[in-house]
Amino acid sequence: PLLDTLISYGMNRASIGVQDFDPRVQNAIGRQQSFAQTHATVSYLRAANLRSLNMDLLYGLPHQTGPSLSASLEQVMALQPDRLALYGYAHVPWMSKRQVMIDSAALPSPQTRFQLAEQAREMLILDGFVPIGIDHFARPDDGLAIALANGHLRRNFQGYTDDTAEVLIGMGASAISKFPQGYSQNFPSTAQYTSAIGAGGLAADKGHVMTQTDLWVARAIEQLMCRFEINTVDLRAQFPTESCAIARTLSNVAASFPQALKYRDGILTLDPKFEPLVRIIAGKLDLFKSTKTAHSAAI
Repeated sequence: PLLDTLISYGMNRASIGVQDFDPRVQNAIGRQQSFAQTHATVSYLRAANLRSLNMDLLYGLPHQTGPSLSASLEQVMALQPDRLALYGYAHVPWMSKRQVMIDSAALPSPQTRFQLAEQAREMLILDGFVPIGIDHFARPDDGLAIALANGHLRRNFQGYTDDTAEVLIGMGASAISKFPQGYSQNFPSTAQYTSAIGAGGLAADKGHVMTQTDLWVARAIEQLMCRFEINTVDLRAQFPTESCAIARTLSNVAASFPQALKYRDGILTLDPKFEPLVRIIAGKLDLFKSTKTAHSAAI
């Protein structure tokens, strides 16, 4: 089996997409995955002494309710994952053809989405998970929780991580690689990807070279998403040629959210009450954000 092959080559981590265990929700999204199947996979991986097991859940799915999400979370917690990611479902049928089958009328309202997210957060904290940023949770002895405690938590395009490496190589079709100089993305189709490699060329289809402005904006957003604060002194020292732009931009952002953001000793801090809205605030820092690229709900 595939798992045996991966384990034999040294795989020591795994992530299982659960989304939701409720049968009505699973039928609505076309993803049938029983608790028994998931439990069997977890048992198999644990028997192989995997170092870390993550699970992904979604809130905001069609027909999802407070009681149904609570039941799914109880089942997930019974499987005792080391980490858990709780993402908000993004309904973008114009980008994802498979979502056309999902009835938008069955989706919860923005208010209900927020309540579902808060309910899940409270349940996971009560179960002993440490909240990591906006959508991750980890056991206290997990690497993410330790990185949060010692100030080394990072966030990239894949989510929160305790990996501080400057280079990340993406393998496979559409995979994204990160370098200190910027990003590159492989060809999106498997045929194009394998053809490029077979011809002895690079698998990358497109990329972006980071400017100094890109770099400081990315760092500021990462600080805000990881720590709910931005160290303006360190940021200006790290990017001295951008010092004026940094001061001006952060001042404008603070003025846009006077109740949420406060300056003190060079630290721009987000009030804990507004942490669920951090993506909206971070969006104000994104100098290149446009309606053409926006596609995901903030909550």
